Amino acid sequence: MDNNNGKDTFNYTYSAKQQQEINDIRKKYLAPEQDKMEQLRRLDASVTRKGTTVSLILGIVGVLFLGLGMSLAMTNLGEILGSYSGIAMPIGIIIGIVGIILLALAYPLYNHITAAERRRLAPEILRLTDELMK
Repeated sequence: MDNNNGKDTFNYTYSAKQQQEINDIRKKYLAPEQDKMEQLRRLDASVTRKGTTVSLILGIVGVLFLGLGMSLAMTNLGEILGSYSGIAMPIGIIIGIVGIILLALAYPLYNHITAAERRRLAPEILRLTDELMK
């Protein structure tokens, strides 16, 4: 007699490692709306991404201006570039101050952009968290 009561079925359970690999492959083919946790992670990471990028660019430009200003004020770079040494120092000080101002603005700009992104993305993030917590 047949132990399956006439059913020709076969069940097989994969190991935990194989289950994880199967789930990883499956995630590649899921529509973005189906993987809500991954969408939530991406949205959360994108909140700070724009602010970080803008403040890094502003900080790097500020450091370059500060370095150029210091070079003009403290070395003979002005003479090498062809200007008079008496003019190079005041110009270097002005350029250095511009660099310091840009550096000082980088962090407040990061905070402002991040807060604006949080306000913009808050409804979507809250909607996704509500769906995931049900």
